[in-house]
Amino acid sequence: MSFVEKFITSIQDGYSFKGDSLVLGTAIYEKEAQPNLLVKIPLSTINRHGLIAGATGTGKTKTVQVFAETLSEKSIPVLLMDIKGDLSGIAAEGTTNPKIEERHSKIGISFVPKKFPVEFLTLSDEKGTRLRATVSEFGPILISKILELNDTQAGLIAVLFKYCDDKNYPLLDLKDLKKILQYAAAEGKQDISKDYGAISPASIGTILRKVVELEQQGAEKFFGERSFEVEDLLRIDENGNGIISVLRLIDLQDRPKLFSTFMLSLLAEIYSTFPELGDKAEPKLVIVIDEAHLIFKEASKALLDQIETIIKLIRSKGVGIYFCTQNPTDIPKAVLSQLGLKVQHALRAFTAQDRKMIKLTSENYPISEFYKTDELLTSLGIGEAAISTLNEKGVPTPLAATLLCAPRSRMDILTPEEIDNNVRTSTLFNKYKDVIDRESAYEILTKKLDVAKDFELKVPEETRYQFPQPTQRTTTRRTEKSTMDKVINSQLSKQVGRTLVREITRGLLGVLGMGGRRR
Repeated sequence: MSFVEKFITSIQDGYSFKGDSLVLGTAIYEKEAQPNLLVKIPLSTINRHGLIAGATGTGKTKTVQVFAETLSEKSIPVLLMDIKGDLSGIAAEGTTNPKIEERHSKIGISFVPKKFPVEFLTLSDEKGTRLRATVSEFGPILISKILELNDTQAGLIAVLFKYCDDKNYPLLDLKDLKKILQYAAAEGKQDISKDYGAISPASIGTILRKVVELEQQGAEKFFGERSFEVEDLLRIDENGNGIISVLRLIDLQDRPKLFSTFMLSLLAEIYSTFPELGDKAEPKLVIVIDEAHLIFKEASKALLDQIETIIKLIRSKGVGIYFCTQNPTDIPKAVLSQLGLKVQHALRAFTAQDRKMIKLTSENYPISEFYKTDELLTSLGIGEAAISTLNEKGVPTPLAATLLCAPRSRMDILTPEEIDNNVRTSTLFNKYKDVIDRESAYEILTKKLDVAKDFELKVPEETRYQFPQPTQRTTTRRTEKSTMDKVINSQLSKQVGRTLVREITRGLLGVLGMGGRRR
């Protein structure tokens, strides 16, 4: 058997699956495409997550486009996070040309242009259906991690959430959160301290500054009602194609904290809402995060730990997460180790540091007797990639240099008019277009303070602060109690105990939303 025949046999055996699969392209050997030597991903391992990486201009975006198209045709909904704004073309039919025809003749698959069902979403002022979530849905643990609070400050946030729960003060938007913080530092300090413990003005001030920082990144448009229901990401159109939701994040490149905030809330909500599926024949939803380094760029260790935990757990819900970035080193090692599919486009070695990075990247792939992996990664052309995935038994497939299929939808972006038409005909847009500003903590506390102010104006000053003085007997009885008696029997101790139990439970379950949404 010749070396070429041995290579063909290796790829055929490594990429033959019993169940359904997605075709990415055909294998390349000695810089020549081998027709019909198809490189595929089994549908049953799509929820094992993955990475699409490569230098600028090597074809990552087109790979994401092909990936989303093939998933949609298999009736699998997709959520694409479009940072650069170049994925909108999926909603329009593509065109053919001689280069595309030549590429597909080498692959052995015909090229048929097609448009796909697309829903445009937004977190800001971009055109699309607005996504929102309430502060209460985040819970105190996740809010504390996003704001990067220390243990003392996080404990204070937990107490204020508990206080608002007990008093039925809904925390819906950042205006509510700021109001309860201001109230706790001033007028409400004595009331809250009486049952929940001392309130530190310094901690309140620090938390307020961090909330303002988040607000300046545009978070006030994200927090609020009506909350987006993640079940709306799971729709199938009348032709059986999974709907591709394109989240337009063009104006968030310089606001990574808001991007991280949204990502965590979305994943936690999906985990809480979707039922446990185990190992299914195909995924329920696939999420592709373009420019993924923005999630990790300014993330604290606590936030990274949270992302790692959710990624480990969410695959049992039938959800696959795919990170698209320039360099695999942009992804933390703990997250990278969870990724089953690796699609590596070309890397460029301009410096000694680049060469070290390429050497390190090559070690993420199975050892191959047909390629020198580090050399392969620098010699790949546009629209080519080194691929390894997991077979149906969870074993990595052989490394395959691959000539990738071309997108069948438009490779260019939609015009503003085309996006307008798409949004205008969307049923989701009408569902979420109106902002609901019902009575919540801000309005309730403002009204309460106004009433107190009116009372002060009406009551004569000389009688306003006349309170009965304790009798000598009462004072004596109080001093007779031991310090231990006070600690054991005080209402504060009992309340703190209840608060700790509730917040520990909320920390373990609520951060992943296991307790369900509170509307």
